[in-house]
Amino acid sequence: MQKKKVMARDCLWHEEYWLLLMQLYLKKPVGVKATYSKPLVDLSIELHIPPQVLRKKMFKLRSIDTPRIKRLWEKYGKSPNKLADGVRKLRRMTGFSNAEEFYDGVEINESFEKYFRPIDRRPELKPVMLVMILNLYFRLTPITMVEETPEVRHLAKMMKISPDTVVEVMEIFQIYDPYLNREDMIFSTLLAPCQELWQRFGNDKLEELSALSAQLVEYF
Repeated sequence: MQKKKVMARDCLWHEEYWLLLMQLYLKKPVGVKATYSKPLVDLSIELHIPPQVLRKKMFKLRSIDTPRIKRLWEKYGKSPNKLADGVRKLRRMTGFSNAEEFYDGVEINESFEKYFRPIDRRPELKPVMLVMILNLYFRLTPITMVEETPEVRHLAKMMKISPDTVVEVMEIFQIYDPYLNREDMIFSTLLAPCQELWQRFGNDKLEELSALSAQLVEYF
């Protein structure tokens, strides 16, 4: 089948999704979840709706500011079994839990999703992990970008990867660092994703990088 491109359904909200959001909201600890908490990100990827949008919806869910949301709380708020049953029925609908079949023959232009998917030929790494490593990169000096450095080991442990992988990524970032003037020949599948992040943040948006990294801690 010839593939056709479609825009990612970033904000295609359906009223039925309130059930999925309510179930996540009620998971302990009950309440609005952090933007990049893994359960919220997983739901975002499932629905193709950015986590920031879902978090705003969670605040609306908490405030009970519409008759519909009030009815949802009255029906499901104290009936977890009924809520779970409703969620199961919803996920059995077309497009839920069978994304590969639903999008067969369609090439999706993803936005936020790609940052949470494994990198080609490096399944242990995701672009969001490169963000975390880049943030640490700017807090170290080249001589401390080694496996023995406590910050390197701590970040590796948090992301469940080896310290030498963190060091490997930092060495690639050094190639794009204009202050180092390195001309090493490195062949790696990480060159392109590392370059993309360097161009996005580089030396001019370190505050933005730091703020994003602080939020992404919740994902791990």
